[in-house]
Amino acid sequence: MAISARRSRTDRPNRRAGFSLRETTFGFGLVAILLCGTGVMARAAVGDSADVPAAVLAVAGTLAVALSLVRAARRRRGTVAALVEPPAPLVEPEPPVYVDYTALDADAFEQAVADLCVRDGCTDVEVVGGAGDLGADVVATAPDGRRVVVQCKAYGPDNKVGSQDVQRFGGTCFAVHDAHVAAVVTTSEFTEPAADYAAQCGILCVDRQALDAWTDGTGPAPWLQVPLQEAGC
Repeated sequence: MAISARRSRTDRPNRRAGFSLRETTFGFGLVAILLCGTGVMARAAVGDSADVPAAVLAVAGTLAVALSLVRAARRRRGTVAALVEPPAPLVEPEPPVYVDYTALDADAFEQAVADLCVRDGCTDVEVVGGAGDLGADVVATAPDGRRVVVQCKAYGPDNKVGSQDVQRFGGTCFAVHDAHVAAVVTTSEFTEPAADYAAQCGILCVDRQALDAWTDGTGPAPWLQVPLQEAGC
């Protein structure tokens, strides 16, 4: 069995990279034709004028032209091989992230928002919601160093965040929590008075649509929507 395997390996054709029998034969054939033509020209030159140096120069020039043609053919072969190289396989994009926030209770929703902050580069992320939180459910430090304070409202689709909710948060987010970026994030929507009050105070309203966009990466994080300046009521 060992002898059979050894023979099968040695019987394989020995292919040398960059060598083509057809190309080499063509090159030598071309050189032979040019040499014959040059010899005829050289004999005619010697016979007519006995100018031997001119004949030698003619032969040398013909050889130089032949070698240039062979080198050009090899370069052309290498270029064609590079052009026909198969392209790299395509990498399919990852599917968008989807989270059913309506299935989360208040604590799980606060943790989900905190996880988004961590994913997008925030540091010192804490979930501080609960009794005595004074309106802050998640606090973090944005990648640019600003302090982010978030209030989370896990409401159903028929329960919108009202003006009083935003006013209570506006009374503490800047004065008590020293927020540079203050945001109310909800699984629902905001009433028009709530959105108006938030705009006056510099509080960012993140409704369900904006939350989904933040989650799947098609929308910006809250701190990217607030200018690099302190806001407050």
